[in-house]
Amino acid sequence: MRQMLSGLEVAAVAPGSIAAELGVEPGDRVLAANGKPVRDLIDFTYACAGAALELTVGKKDGTEEILEIEKDWGEELGISFTQATADGIRRCRNHCRFCFVDQMPRGLRPSLYVKDDDWRLSVLQGNFVTLTNLSKADLERIVAEHLSPLYISVHTLDPALRRQLLRNPRAGDIRSQLATLAAAGIEMHCQLVLCPGLNDGPELEHTVEELARLWPAVASVAAVPVGLTRYRAGLTELKPYTPEEARRLVTWAEKKTAAFRAALGNSFLYLADEFYLLAAREVPPASHYDGYPQLENGVGLVRRFLDDLAGLTAPPPATPAAFTLVTGTAAAGTLKKLAAWWNSFPGWEARVLTVPNSFWGPSVRVAGLLTAADVVKQVSNARPPGPVFLPRAMFSHAGLTLDGWSMADLREHLGCELKVALWPHEVWSELVGGGA
Repeated sequence: MRQMLSGLEVAAVAPGSIAAELGVEPGDRVLAANGKPVRDLIDFTYACAGAALELTVGKKDGTEEILEIEKDWGEELGISFTQATADGIRRCRNHCRFCFVDQMPRGLRPSLYVKDDDWRLSVLQGNFVTLTNLSKADLERIVAEHLSPLYISVHTLDPALRRQLLRNPRAGDIRSQLATLAAAGIEMHCQLVLCPGLNDGPELEHTVEELARLWPAVASVAAVPVGLTRYRAGLTELKPYTPEEARRLVTWAEKKTAAFRAALGNSFLYLADEFYLLAAREVPPASHYDGYPQLENGVGLVRRFLDDLAGLTAPPPATPAAFTLVTGTAAAGTLKKLAAWWNSFPGWEARVLTVPNSFWGPSVRVAGLLTAADVVKQVSNARPPGPVFLPRAMFSHAGLTLDGWSMADLREHLGCELKVALWPHEVWSELVGGGA
């Protein structure tokens, strides 16, 4: 049972901000805005958009204050909150056959074990949700306030198959939910986690065609491969994609996207980079990705990387040095192109250190799921000269790896110069300074 609405707790107040001048402090709670309870950050953000605002603030001593505020349109108050919702995060009620959290051992960051399925976090942060716990009131609010975009884990539109995959009797409602949202003009970005033999093949064809009927409300569909770790004892048997299966999928997707570009003016369907890398196929050009609507879902990162590399045209204006680029097995070939560019200049020695994922198992190949333990083992064994670049994707927003290490921990343990980068121009900046 959720707690009664108690507003949003203030985590920090920016010095010199409107909130600071009015005496708002960490630990206070914003209870209402313009006389209406603040249920979440959505309520607060909308209320603060105007030039006049009345805030009801619960102080740490139990008293309440009403603050009358006049400000410029869009001017921020300078408040950050401990969490985005007043009633906690809505947890996932599904038992997906491919759930990654169920495949995790103990001992990782506690936040990784939280199974959220909260549509509000989809609006605010781009989290993918299944809509299986969406109430009638939730749907009415989304429509009434026109809250979008939403990021939705669809997987399939077949009611029986979706109930089977998510193991939730409400999972079969997805078709009507999407239709209601589309009719209201809510922008949606959909995700299909593909499990070989279950929701790919003819079923994938049907799902994609049906979603395309909801365009432009359904603005993009990303197909990503199921992630399988070595911690699957007692779980439903699933298998990873083989290179040949990935090649067939890429060939099929190329034909589909060509048809969509002719009919809709954009690709609509986007495969995760992993499929191209596994199939040993070249990723599409930037024009294919239509502004990269699902970049955070691993769709288009390789193309962005290669285009960023192509923008490095000037020779490095610095004393040549040796350095190492660390990555997972999936992106090793891509990183080697960056190393080759640096090595084309006299005196530079760029190396790529590929880290097999012994923690999760060989099926997990992406750099974002590398642990500090695996990186430490490989770097310690290689003892590379010069600075070592780690992939930014292996760190959380708080700067921690999956197994809870910070950069400071890694530097202390390895005793070498460590840097973090995602794009080629960032490597350039770290090594020689300035722009490329």
